[in-house]
Amino acid sequence: MASSEPSSSAAAAHHHHAHHVNSHDQRTLTILYATETGTAQDVADRLARLCRSLRICAQVHSMDAYPPEELINESLVLFVVSTTGSGHEPRAMTPLWTMLLRADLPEDLFEDLAFAVFGLGDSAYEKFCWPAKLLSRRLLQLGASEICARGEADDQHHLGVDGALGPWMQQLSAVLVHTFPLPDGVEPESPDSLPPPRVSISNAAPGSQLTRKDPLVADREYHLATVTCNRRLTAEDWYQDVRHFEFSFDEDVHFNPGDVAVIHPEALAADVDSFLACIGYANIADDPIDIRHTLQDQSLPDHLPTTTTLRELFTRYLDINAVPRRSFFAVLKHFAEDELEREKLEEFLSEEGALQIGVQKGFITLPPDPKTPVICIGPGTGIAPMRAIIQERIHDGIHENTLYFGCRSASKDHHYGEEWEQYASEGKLTYRAAFSRDGPEGVQRTYVQHLIREDSARICELIEERGAWVYISGSSNKMPAAVRAAIQDALVSKGGKTEDSAKEYIVKIEKEGRLIEECWS
Repeated sequence: MASSEPSSSAAAAHHHHAHHVNSHDQRTLTILYATETGTAQDVADRLARLCRSLRICAQVHSMDAYPPEELINESLVLFVVSTTGSGHEPRAMTPLWTMLLRADLPEDLFEDLAFAVFGLGDSAYEKFCWPAKLLSRRLLQLGASEICARGEADDQHHLGVDGALGPWMQQLSAVLVHTFPLPDGVEPESPDSLPPPRVSISNAAPGSQLTRKDPLVADREYHLATVTCNRRLTAEDWYQDVRHFEFSFDEDVHFNPGDVAVIHPEALAADVDSFLACIGYANIADDPIDIRHTLQDQSLPDHLPTTTTLRELFTRYLDINAVPRRSFFAVLKHFAEDELEREKLEEFLSEEGALQIGVQKGFITLPPDPKTPVICIGPGTGIAPMRAIIQERIHDGIHENTLYFGCRSASKDHHYGEEWEQYASEGKLTYRAAFSRDGPEGVQRTYVQHLIREDSARICELIEERGAWVYISGSSNKMPAAVRAAIQDALVSKGGKTEDSAKEYIVKIEKEGRLIEECWS
């Protein structure tokens, strides 16, 4: 959906900046995106294609690769911003956002800047598209003009991002045509036309692949790791295959609980062979090729080498096993020769080995005073960062740890169950587990929020009297909100607070950093 909040200012700015941009006779703009999973990057690429169809040159940058001080020199910027956790900005946005929050910035700093913002979020969260909303408001405070009402994509929409992106791009297109009128006799390209290729591929000189440097190996932020453990956590007959991995490094790699391992995986050789045979490239799969980036407004995979082979390309850089986005089918349909296939596409609109791993700072922080109790709520695969927190504290001799874990069955997907029970028996952990499918038929299922309500008195004492830190990790559907509601009920029933004061207290401890969410959709 598109936010209506800034619509009046957007309309006014639309007319003011049309003259400002045209006076420079430059059909250019900048697109800045901040992403965690690549969706915002894909949206930025689509916006760049829209600009190209209107004969506008777009410069596309990830925010972490864009110097924040350059923003003052821009005349028109499109921002694409995803949401992380319970309303945090993506890591790539932090440097720019930190600069914008400086108290000494003048109110007219961006009086010559026109902008539009498209946010990506999940309405299951209270702070839906929060970074996009804050960015829009802050730019307005600093004198910039919003030329198009903010767009807000919702993961809960049955079309995902496209539920909001399509209508927003239509609005933006109308604004851009007014801002950059097309010359007489020039028509915009159809947005449904086949875009030009992002790269050109040619045969490389024999042996050239052997002399080039691997960009991923040359990147000092990545470290060569060997998989030393790949253990299935779920039962063999369980439909979910959840894995525990352990890695060893040749060098000393430092990281903290909650930091993120950025892994560049490799496709299975058998899958790559099958794919190459399917597309008719098996006979030339190992011939060296040169890749040249020809469409500069479109992104390429990270660390893509300029010289490689088709086999290496599909093994390390292009994901042949991914679930395609709708934008992929929008391009693929142009290559369908069978009319029925085209119609169908239009409807869609190694266990061990060495690999490169980067460590990225996470959103989780530990209490400055290690004696502070912690309450970890991590159902399902949300247990991973909770395990890091608990292991770190137990290693440091701190035993004021409480863990709430939830899954479907104690015998099927009880991740690290024996480990938790061992810690509990040694007095190092208070462990509570909810197995939602193990109860008798007809009885209400038990989830982590139900256990928290059962423990209301203890929860209230830990949070209010002893200053406990609370961590929530896992799926971003209904769980985070249900857990917050359970904590709020504990503060009301056992802490003597009203509903409003309990809600305000939860907001307060979140601002203080005592309540941290690390959730995903």
